[in-house]
Amino acid sequence: MKHSTIDTNGVRLHVVQAGPETGPLVVLLHGFPEFWYGWKAQIGELADAGYRVWAPDQRGYNLSDKPAGIDAYQLDTLVADVVGLIDAAGAQKALIVGHDWGAIVAWWLAVCFPERVERLVILNVPHPAATRKFVRQNPGQLLRSWYVGFFQIPVLPELLMGANRGAMLARTLRKSSRPGTFSDDDLAQYRIAWSQPGAVRSMINWYRALIRRPAARRSSVRVTVPTLIIWGIHDQFLQRGLAEASLAYCDDGRVDYLDTTHWVQHEAPQRVNELILDFTAYTLSRPSSQT
Repeated sequence: MKHSTIDTNGVRLHVVQAGPETGPLVVLLHGFPEFWYGWKAQIGELADAGYRVWAPDQRGYNLSDKPAGIDAYQLDTLVADVVGLIDAAGAQKALIVGHDWGAIVAWWLAVCFPERVERLVILNVPHPAATRKFVRQNPGQLLRSWYVGFFQIPVLPELLMGANRGAMLARTLRKSSRPGTFSDDDLAQYRIAWSQPGAVRSMINWYRALIRRPAARRSSVRVTVPTLIIWGIHDQFLQRGLAEASLAYCDDGRVDYLDTTHWVQHEAPQRVNELILDFTAYTLSRPSSQT
């Protein structure tokens, strides 16, 4: 793996790269509270299969820039970061894989810039429009999403989440996953990332911007690119029905359910890799889409 810094959309993002330069581009978008390391079980296998893999620390995370203020983390801005990465790779489009918050960015990228997305793989996060409709019909989901409201409080979330080098975040990862999913060594890597100056504040600002700086309205929020949704059915944060609700917004999509928690690519890495490779394999026989 190669570690690089890429200029995009006015920020510098730390990006881990692997695989042949001539392979089809795959961009792996992590969620909260992870960083590129959350894809450690996918990067090597995708690269070995012939893909050109880019796994960024998204803005506000780990070694990437952490702009001040909530406005810097508005969803359209996060999408523009990814478009800039695709441009920096010299590609017309990319295979986009997103988990958690990275999947929200991936959904919105496919809505706003379908011409930049070859295929879309979503792990355990619903389409933003599906979420709004589903919550109105299933208020129990609000209880699972209580932390979104908590993160709107000034200062206190940063103090709690950042205390003792992210001890609360580490406990949350372990309590919401199956035993052994996150090793002591894994959590040591995460705590280094969370301890970067401004990281916890910036990570929480993603949630604040989601509520206070909503994305620009679109005439259509349908996803027209081929889409695979991989969903761990024991997610403590998101109800299973959100997967089917999201599929309704896809012109060409399918859902595969796995016997995991929210942390699906960690708990079933081999199966997730198989699903991604099967879904995207046809691209390996085509010339890479270079600009």
